[in-house]
Amino acid sequence: MVKFLFDRAAAFVGLIVLLPLLISLAVAVALDSRGGAFFVQQRTGRHGRLFGMFKFRTMRPFSEKEGKLTVGSKDPRVTRVGYILRKYKLDELPQLINVLKADMSLVGPRPEVPEYVAMYTPEQRRVLEVRPGITDYASLRYFHESELLASSADPEQTYIREVMPAKLALNLEYIKRRSFLGDIKVLIITVSRIFT
Repeated sequence: MVKFLFDRAAAFVGLIVLLPLLISLAVAVALDSRGGAFFVQQRTGRHGRLFGMFKFRTMRPFSEKEGKLTVGSKDPRVTRVGYILRKYKLDELPQLINVLKADMSLVGPRPEVPEYVAMYTPEQRRVLEVRPGITDYASLRYFHESELLASSADPEQTYIREVMPAKLALNLEYIKRRSFLGDIKVLIITVSRIFT
């Protein structure tokens, strides 16, 4: 209950404090390329419930039809402003709305698209027992995931066979050991990583 209340209060305050930045980023995205400022992608949440996850749009319209993974600066679908947003994780800021709606938490396993969740083993599906988050230890470990995938001859298979299982293992470990103070630590590390 403490985590739930903290998440929603922090998301509300964050949205108020960051409102000027959010408006500026939305305008920059909209002016950089056609397609609007926001992108809503279907993700799998707690107990397998689907929800729309908010992001600033970083790719050209209809890019998802060409694949769900992005490969850093080598991905021609990513816009100029989108590349900067992705580099500094600013495209994730609208997910504070998801936290306010209780779809997500500030800290928790990152929500995956249904196509990849369908590949989970029964053990891996335990990550769906908790509310997904904006950041987690797996996100920190794979902070430059798109650049890692860019070096692969087959990015999707590298993600499915190597990256996704490794991230899920970290998420399962998080679920076993999660605590409020641990979540605060993850938040602090995330913010410091972004600024450094």
